[in-house]
Amino acid sequence: MDRIVVTGGGSAGHVLPIIPLIEKLIGKGITVHYVGSHAGIERELISPLNIEYRAIRAGKLRRYFSYRNLIDFFGIPVSVLQAYLVLRECSPNVVFSKGGYVAFPVVVAAWILRIPVVAHESDLTPGLANRLCLKFIETLCVNFPETKAQAKRKVVTGIPLRRELVEGDRTRGRDYLGLADVERPLLLVFGGSLGAHGLNLLLRASLPLLLPFLDVVHICGRGKADPTMNGQQGYVQKEFVSKEWGDVLAAADVVVSRAGANSIYELIALGIPHLLVPLPLAVSRGDQLENAALMQHKGVSMVRQEEGLTPSEFSKCVKELLKDKIINRDQLGEFSTSNSTDKIFGELVRASQKYKNELH
Repeated sequence: MDRIVVTGGGSAGHVLPIIPLIEKLIGKGITVHYVGSHAGIERELISPLNIEYRAIRAGKLRRYFSYRNLIDFFGIPVSVLQAYLVLRECSPNVVFSKGGYVAFPVVVAAWILRIPVVAHESDLTPGLANRLCLKFIETLCVNFPETKAQAKRKVVTGIPLRRELVEGDRTRGRDYLGLADVERPLLLVFGGSLGAHGLNLLLRASLPLLLPFLDVVHICGRGKADPTMNGQQGYVQKEFVSKEWGDVLAAADVVVSRAGANSIYELIALGIPHLLVPLPLAVSRGDQLENAALMQHKGVSMVRQEEGLTPSEFSKCVKELLKDKIINRDQLGEFSTSNSTDKIFGELVRASQKYKNELH
C-alpha cells in the first residue's frame, strides 16, 4: 500500500478519531489524500497534518421533507463524478471512509473503479450515509460487536485514540482552565463539537447545586456561550477546546456528555466515570439512545434521559459518580479499547493487498 484516499466529514466526530490513523499512514511513508466537502469542519481539522485536501460537492441526506432534498438528489451524480475524477488522479490502492455525507460519492466512485473501501462505523446502528455505502465496501470496522450492519467483512476494531488524549495531564489541564484548587473535584460537561442546547440549559440551572462541592467546566459549543454566566467562582465556560482536550479530560473527575459513540469510547478507554444524557428521539435518529442503552446494560455508564431530568436529579447523579469512580471494564466483553489504530491499519493493508492481487 503506497497511496490511500481518506474521506469523511460533516462533524468533528467523523474526522478527529481518524487523525491517529492518518499519522500512522504518513509515518509508514504512505501518500495520503483527504477528500472532504467545501464548507465542512474537516478541512480545518485536517490542515495541521499537511496532506493534500480535495473538496467535492456534498449534499445532505435529510430524513425529513425539504425541497433541498430534491436539489441534493440531482446533485449526487455531480458529486460522484467529482469523486471519480479525484480517485482517477490520485490512483489509491484503497479508500478509507469514516462516514458522513461527503463519503457516499467517494465510496460509490471507488466501487466504480473497483478500488476496495474500508469503512468505519462508530455507532451501534450505522448512520444513513454508511448504510447506503454498505453494499459498496469491502470491510466495515466497528466499535461494538453488536453493531447492526450486514457487510462482506465486519471487524471489531474500536476507535483510534488521539495522542493528546492518551498523554493528557491533569496538572496542565487545571492550569489551562485556571482552576488551581486541586482538592476540589472537577465536573466536565460537553455535548460534542456542535454543543447541546438542552444539556447547556440543564447545567446552567444546576450550577447553584453543583458549585458548592466541585468545579464545573462547561464546553457549550461554538456560538452557545452565555456571557451572563461568567464570573462565577469554580465555573469555566468555553465554546470549544482543541489541542488541550486531552489535558481537560485528564483533569476531570466526572464527565457528563451526550451519547455519541466516539465520546463513549474515549471515556471508557480513559476510565473516566460518566453520565450519558443521549439526544432525544425527537431531534435525532435514535443512535445515541441505543449507544447509551447498550453501555448501561453492560454496567459501564450511568444514563439518564434529558426529558424530566431536573437540576436536583442531575446533582444527585454527579454525587453518586464521585463516590464510585471505578468503571467495571469486565462487563465490556468484546468491546475493544486498545490497538485500534493498528487493527484498522491491518484491514487497510489486507484490502490493498487483495486489490493488487486482483490487478495481476
